[in-house]
Amino acid sequence: MLSKTIFALLVCVVAVAPIPYGTVEAWWKAVFVCVVFGICILSVLEIVISNRLPINLPLLLLPLLALTTLAFLQSWTRISGDPFQTRFFALQLLALTAFLALLYRYAATEQRMRLLVYVVIGVATASAIFGTLRLTTQHQIGFLLPLLKPSQGFAQFVNKNHFAYLMEMGIGLLLGLSFAERSKQNLLYLAFLSPLWVALALSNSRGGMLAMLTQVIIATMLLVRSTSLRFAFATLLVAGVIGGTLWIGGDRLANNVTLTAPDAAVSAEIVTRENASRNEIWRATLKLFAAHPLLGVGLGGYWIGITAYHDASGVLVPQEAHNDYLELLASGGVIGLAIGAWFAVTVIRLAKDNLSSSSGFVRALRLGAILGIAGVAVHSLFDFGLHLIGNAVVFLTLIMMATAQIDSRKVVDLNLQHQ
Repeated sequence: MLSKTIFALLVCVVAVAPIPYGTVEAWWKAVFVCVVFGICILSVLEIVISNRLPINLPLLLLPLLALTTLAFLQSWTRISGDPFQTRFFALQLLALTAFLALLYRYAATEQRMRLLVYVVIGVATASAIFGTLRLTTQHQIGFLLPLLKPSQGFAQFVNKNHFAYLMEMGIGLLLGLSFAERSKQNLLYLAFLSPLWVALALSNSRGGMLAMLTQVIIATMLLVRSTSLRFAFATLLVAGVIGGTLWIGGDRLANNVTLTAPDAAVSAEIVTRENASRNEIWRATLKLFAAHPLLGVGLGGYWIGITAYHDASGVLVPQEAHNDYLELLASGGVIGLAIGAWFAVTVIRLAKDNLSSSSGFVRALRLGAILGIAGVAVHSLFDFGLHLIGNAVVFLTLIMMATAQIDSRKVVDLNLQHQ
């Protein structure tokens, strides 16, 4: 009963975390951290009562723990430009790591993963419908959530690109379940796919559309057996990502700036030195990395470190690099990027091995999770949607689905061992 209770609480976290603007505000983040650590206490009680422990800890947790340790060291040794934010980042990452560990222990069965899939699809569908209704009917501030403004963001998210992350993960799952599993439910999955695709298109997120195109190409590569066709789709994928980077990189991040200077010439000069495109922010981020190459400026401290290298009027100061890989490089240095690469390689290896050895619903589920992860990986070249706890929770849920070993023998009875 305690195990079922813990799993139910984890399902509630997955369902609720995306609702309050994607859990973007500091106090919502603090609530998430406290809830996860509270579930960990229940898990300790469950382990003590049942005398059952995992045979092996998932290797995927090690790079996450290493990155958490790096963040704590940056805050304690004053390497970080903002020690408080770096320490808060470390607490959030530790909570997310604990959440992933709990999923591995309490959700790694076919029945429970099936329920998690339905929850993720349900949350994505509800957000898509809410976003479409808000786009067509909202005329004043506040649309169930008080901070929502007309013509800003999409659905419950203040930033339309953050909404696209959730759609990509839902679309990935639905694509995998629709085409990899032969089931009577395929038409139902396709029916749920329609509102997600429509909402993503209406959100006008260029990074989201490129990520969805990437998912379609990868799905085709995985489902098509012809080597020549796979090569052709792989070439198309690389060309699309490169072209998309050039296309999206020049997008201005602040289109409307209110100026109070009376002189029009001065106003025009300020606007021209806003340097608000992704390309300009990426160049400043590389300069920041060059100044702090080994340990970076501190995980969570990017926003203050970039001010010395962003050559602009100061009307717009970047809070994020709009590229999670560059931000990890600037915030964590070479060591942080190496830990990130360790995590990515481990995910790819485990997902590949599990996909080849699975069948039926589990294989379709793993394929869908891989497609969702791939979409997020591509979109993270242009945005920072994983900074939101809600998106990070769903992303880690997909990682668990792709990498977990579904084995009834994953736990052992310590009493039997003693005998």
